[in-house]
Amino acid sequence: MIKIEFTEEEMKALDYERYHHIHPRVQRRMEALWLKSQNISHKQICQFTGISSNTLTKYLRKYQEYGIEGLKEVNFYQPQSELRQYATTIEAYFREHPPASVKEAMAKIEELTGIKRSENRVRVFLKSIGMAPRKVGMIPAKADLEEQERFIKEELEPRLKEAKSGKRVVFFVDAAHFVLAPFLGILWSFKRLFIKAPAGRKRFNVLGALNAITHELITVTNDTYINAQSFCDLLWRISRLDIRVPITLVLDNARYQKCKLVWELAESLDIELLYIPPYSPNLNLIERLWKFVKKQCLYSKYYSEFKDFKNAITNCLNQTDTTYKEELDSLLTLRFQRFEKAQVVAV
Repeated sequence: MIKIEFTEEEMKALDYERYHHIHPRVQRRMEALWLKSQNISHKQICQFTGISSNTLTKYLRKYQEYGIEGLKEVNFYQPQSELRQYATTIEAYFREHPPASVKEAMAKIEELTGIKRSENRVRVFLKSIGMAPRKVGMIPAKADLEEQERFIKEELEPRLKEAKSGKRVVFFVDAAHFVLAPFLGILWSFKRLFIKAPAGRKRFNVLGALNAITHELITVTNDTYINAQSFCDLLWRISRLDIRVPITLVLDNARYQKCKLVWELAESLDIELLYIPPYSPNLNLIERLWKFVKKQCLYSKYYSEFKDFKNAITNCLNQTDTTYKEELDSLLTLRFQRFEKAQVVAV
């Protein structure tokens, strides 16, 4: 048995490091040495720490030669993949041409480097260079990314800054058209499940104005169509809120929102209409609310009657500032999806 004399200071240091060192393997080494300092037998130390007698002997020899600092060294052998020397080339290619599967990546890597590896090894390599399987997002093909960025910086952010300080009220406006049809979602189940598909195509229309700061929701609803008169009804409802600061409505370029009737009423009520760039749903905060409503009360649910369908949506919207307030406050933050040209690729 290796004998080591520990000073009180060394025992305190070992006791501290076995709990506070950032690396778990170093913590285990310190634990083994601390137990040794408490005159615990080698057999019991191995049982307590889950190490072999040979490993314990290595710890003790290392401590004898280098002290506590020697135990803190973490030098593990990590064999380098042969592909590592081609990492820059592979990364550059996959940034422009992301593969749809590991098999596709295998074939392309072999073509680029002449090196053939198994699916598992290629998967590990892709992760090592920062790649991961990610669901492709969608952006309208005609979206002008530079115009979106200009709009955010020059138009939207200054008004939101005023809204945060109480000098302006900003509403995000949009219409949602909920069709009585299956909304297929994901369920944890033991086998694939099916939901019934309602007959017909009745729809419940909701024109909403969402307060950017308080998340108060003002709505106009019907079972027919949203038109300019619907929008004027929304303007009147907002005007009756007795808001004493400038009001801005952020909205898209739907034709019924850009007609003479709407412009004249908005001007008479002293309400500013701020139109987001075309094909920019990512800049309209209320779009997130519509997705939330679908997920909350429509996905994977069957409504045999249209009135039940409408009631489910209405009840969900009526609880935005009560039952769902905490969840929506987290969802409806003023951070907007921004796109870089490098993110938009044709795969």
